Amino acid sequence: MAPPQQPHRSPSPSQPSGKGEVSDLKLQLRQLAGSRAPGTDDSKRDLFKKVISYMTIGIDVSSVFSEMVMCSATSDIVLKKMCYLYVGNYAKVNPDLALLTINFLQKDCKDEDPMIRGLALRSLCSLRVANLVEYLVGPLNSGLKDANSYVRMVAAIGVLKLYHISAITCMDADFPSMLKHLMINDPDTQVVANCLSALQEIWSSEASSSEEASREREALLSKSVIYYLLNRIKEFSEWAQCLVLELVAKYVPSDGSEIFDIMNLLEDRLQHANGAVVLATIKVFLHLTLSMTDVHQQVYERIKAPLLTLVSSGSPEQSFAVLSHLHLLVMRAPYLFSSDYKYFYCQYNEPFYVKKLKLEMLTAVANESNTYEIVTELCEYAANVDIPIARESIRAVGKIALQQYDVNAIVDRLLQFLEMEKDYVTAETLVLVKDLLRKYPQWSHDCIAVVGNISSKNIQEPKAKAALIWMLGEYAQDMNDAPYILESLVENWEDEHHAEVRLHLLTAVMKCFFRRPPETQKALGAALAAGLADFHQDVHDRALFYYRLLQHDVYVAERVVNPPKQAVSVFADTQSSEVKDRIFDEFNSLSVLYQKPSYMFTDKEHRGPFEFSEEIGNMSFGTESADAVVPAQRVEENDKDLLLSTSEREESRGPMNNNSAYSAPLYDGSSQIPSESLISNPTAPAQAPVASLAIDDLLGLSLSVTSLPDPPPSPPLKLNAKAVLDPGTFQKKWHQLPISLSQEYSISPLGVAALTAPQVLLRHMQTHSVHCIASGGKAPNFKFFFYAQKAEEASNFFVECIINTSSSKAQIKIKADDQSCSLAFLDVFQSALSEFGNH
Repeated sequence: MAPPQQPHRSPSPSQPSGKGEVSDLKLQLRQLAGSRAPGTDDSKRDLFKKVISYMTIGIDVSSVFSEMVMCSATSDIVLKKMCYLYVGNYAKVNPDLALLTINFLQKDCKDEDPMIRGLALRSLCSLRVANLVEYLVGPLNSGLKDANSYVRMVAAIGVLKLYHISAITCMDADFPSMLKHLMINDPDTQVVANCLSALQEIWSSEASSSEEASREREALLSKSVIYYLLNRIKEFSEWAQCLVLELVAKYVPSDGSEIFDIMNLLEDRLQHANGAVVLATIKVFLHLTLSMTDVHQQVYERIKAPLLTLVSSGSPEQSFAVLSHLHLLVMRAPYLFSSDYKYFYCQYNEPFYVKKLKLEMLTAVANESNTYEIVTELCEYAANVDIPIARESIRAVGKIALQQYDVNAIVDRLLQFLEMEKDYVTAETLVLVKDLLRKYPQWSHDCIAVVGNISSKNIQEPKAKAALIWMLGEYAQDMNDAPYILESLVENWEDEHHAEVRLHLLTAVMKCFFRRPPETQKALGAALAAGLADFHQDVHDRALFYYRLLQHDVYVAERVVNPPKQAVSVFADTQSSEVKDRIFDEFNSLSVLYQKPSYMFTDKEHRGPFEFSEEIGNMSFGTESADAVVPAQRVEENDKDLLLSTSEREESRGPMNNNSAYSAPLYDGSSQIPSESLISNPTAPAQAPVASLAIDDLLGLSLSVTSLPDPPPSPPLKLNAKAVLDPGTFQKKWHQLPISLSQEYSISPLGVAALTAPQVLLRHMQTHSVHCIASGGKAPNFKFFFYAQKAEEASNFFVECIINTSSSKAQIKIKADDQSCSLAFLDVFQSALSEFGNH
């Protein structure tokens, strides 16, 4: 299939204005094909350049294929290269055309010029057409025995290409044994490196199914092979040296003297100008000495200077890569680098990613001897015009304080940050002050004196506002205005869009109530009522939990919500020691840069259970009638098409009820508040039964103290079996409506077995009056968008259902025109899913 035609552009000398110019080009090539006149090669070059230019910008010039092949009968190396480039491009998409190239490529493989032989062999192996593998064996066999090293080098990689096209053909021709012979005996080091690379990949792939291949793979790690490669390492190119060093890192020496021999042999590689060679050598040193503790520490001292030199020289990308490896080493032995902290000071012209990593390094190397200098430097960055770096520097100061280094001075610096009157500085500092107070409660008096002067109206970031609210609740007895600030925040409940802040507000009001009940009574009633009516499930559940605790026993509620606390000694590390060790084992790889083991970014199951990288582009859309499933209509992929998105905005808010099975008490600000005698001592357990009966009136929730009768069961939801909805309306509604319910549901084993294709579930759900508007995916991940309509009115329900058959789980998100019926529809939907596969 030819490449797609590009949109019309204005004609130019390098671009055809129509098919006529391609035809003219074809005619000119045909005229020159058999010509031997002087200057013919120059004319061919001009025409070949035009053809390559057209091909590069996406214009189909496959019609001149035969003419290009005929014109390639020349000794001009430039023409050969351009012809091979053209042939390789069109042979991949059109195997029939590839057949036309076999004869002239095989002929060129026997050319007198070794450069042409090598280029022809490379092009022949790059055709990658399974039907043509029989034509590769002969040229490859000759190439591996060629007198010229360039041809042998190309042939070694050609064997690997053949293996990926047809492994059986490669193994039957006994090419691996020929590569092994070349690797040991060839005088050219690049040929040796290519043979080693090809053999490693071939034997690794074959080892799982062949014991002989497994033995051959182990033979690459034998002492004779390793010493042979090490003795020639200075002759290798930089890429080849890295390849050899990676192999040596897997070698297990027999004794300590062998370890020292290898390290002495590679000592000069630590001064190599190429950073990749230095890192590969360091990996060898580290892995060889893991079992020798004293020597391992000496290795750290030895590799420190080369690494620090690489950080300060070279490109920012190299600095980042080396810093990432340094960071890994610092986490294992921080004291070794504590005196070199100035190497990690940020330069003004460095990119953000390098600066951020340097700040992490400064945090890691901080100790009692250098904390003052490091914190002084970080405080300079806090006033930086680069806001992201200023934020990171403040966090770094807080991390150092949490390590118990020079806490007194650091707290003073942080409190000075609060007086800078910069929103982002104040926000980051508040979060750190909260953590510091959790670890050092003795500093509460100094911190609260400064924090109390900060207006909550000036704090916009959710984490910072949540930290301020936590301090208002935790230290309400030390902050005179705490109840009134919390009350104003509760009054603006509807304006707070972040669940984290609302959760902290509920807890803070409860804590403040236990310390200063008369002043907080009204705010607590309003907060509980707002929380019970909140759409977010976590906020609703916490409010209901607090409400029932207070109903049960105020004294118990205080012990649960506001118990005596011990200072936090150690904050949880984000990475386990096993993960860090795994990353260290993968030294000198992307794992160090990503700070996670390779399986976490190479295995699909660790990238996310519902990641639709390929399947989502194949999702189908359509509407179904009541009688039969109509073939889904394909819709052009669009980045803004909501139906193609797997992520939803969980925090979108709107006026609604939670629609849970609980009856939420409603707050009435005008209700009569009982006398203060009822709340004079909320911690006294003696009057708990009376308090539990009066708690609704106490908080101004206007509920009768008598128990309410159970509500009558609601009638089952009836759906319209003939509902019809077009995709455009579905998209519009899905975008406008907030999520009513989000739930995980377990699919029965029979249902999992029945879900072989999306259409099977579509037909089943349609029998329950639930229709599919879009579907896609393949095992184990399937994604569906359903809709349904109430029978008695034009009120719709919209569902996103993502099913993972390997875990037997379904992620269900429901949106509805009528939010009060969401639970009833969820019962209908789950009931239909539970019956799937039972018939």
